[in-house]
Amino acid sequence: MGMTVLAIDAGNSKTDVAVVAADGTVVGAARGGGFQPHRSNAEPAVDVLADAVGRAFAQAGVDTVDHVSACLANADLPVEEEQLAQALTARRWGSRVDVRNDTFAVLRAGLLEDAEPRGVAVVCGAGVNCAGMLPDGRTARFPAIGRLSGDWGGGGGLAEEAIWFAARAEDGRGEPTALMHTLPAHFSLPSMYALIEAMHLGHIPTARRHELTPVLFTTAASGDPVARSLVERMADEVVAMATVALRRLDLLEEEVPVLLGGSVLAACHPQLNDRVRTLLSEQAPRATPRVVAEPPVLGAALLGLDATGAPPELHARVRARYKSSPSGD
Repeated sequence: MGMTVLAIDAGNSKTDVAVVAADGTVVGAARGGGFQPHRSNAEPAVDVLADAVGRAFAQAGVDTVDHVSACLANADLPVEEEQLAQALTARRWGSRVDVRNDTFAVLRAGLLEDAEPRGVAVVCGAGVNCAGMLPDGRTARFPAIGRLSGDWGGGGGLAEEAIWFAARAEDGRGEPTALMHTLPAHFSLPSMYALIEAMHLGHIPTARRHELTPVLFTTAASGDPVARSLVERMADEVVAMATVALRRLDLLEEEVPVLLGGSVLAACHPQLNDRVRTLLSEQAPRATPRVVAEPPVLGAALLGLDATGAPPELHARVRARYKSSPSGD
């Protein structure tokens, strides 16, 4: 019999939690709001988690567990993980607390059943990040805090690049692109000037810019050279991160999974994902790319079971729960 685990997957837009009983049964689950400690600080961000954890604990009929496995967005640096671990420990949800970046949840969830925790994951959602891990505990990761740490792309970055090229196309500073028409049309506006004005004056909230990422992909699929170049660069960035992580872990020549997660990669845009596969086959020919369909909270739960030394049958029981209910609800 294993230990009880509280699994937390906290993303920018939503949080999923699960309580795993000692026999591997998921006995409580809840969903909460987004986790954004970079916009406030650790304590208010943890308050958002507390609401979901409280509801999951009530459903499970418990008020504490043996181990907390928290995979958190914006826990990008080890010092941030330490700070967040202290904040979670102060809540006394569990006797032991492990905090990791949420990319590790995608990685662990995407590994095939009975596979050891060995592989690399690239997550391309609002931003872009990559993490790799080995069974001996070694990891490879990136700071992933935006352009400051050398990052490019993600859904938010792609939208900004599309706006930049479209604005310059309309006023004559840049090369022509259909984006100058398709981006404002998404908001029923007649021009890029109107879109720029609406965004600058707050008539279109900043949070809605991510809606332009699918427009970029649609425009690229129609053959627009500028839009296609942005999608191709995104694929190049995904493969660059994956290849570097594989090299750091001495896995470039090994048969190893490369898991692709996040809303942009999970959408399976042919131009993006096909190019990722092609480039990866050239740079890491024995790697096997796979889009992760499993919910990241499963990965947080499996990492918790790994940490407590749970037997394989408990891992299988948790997987079965999320196989039958992929959303984790």
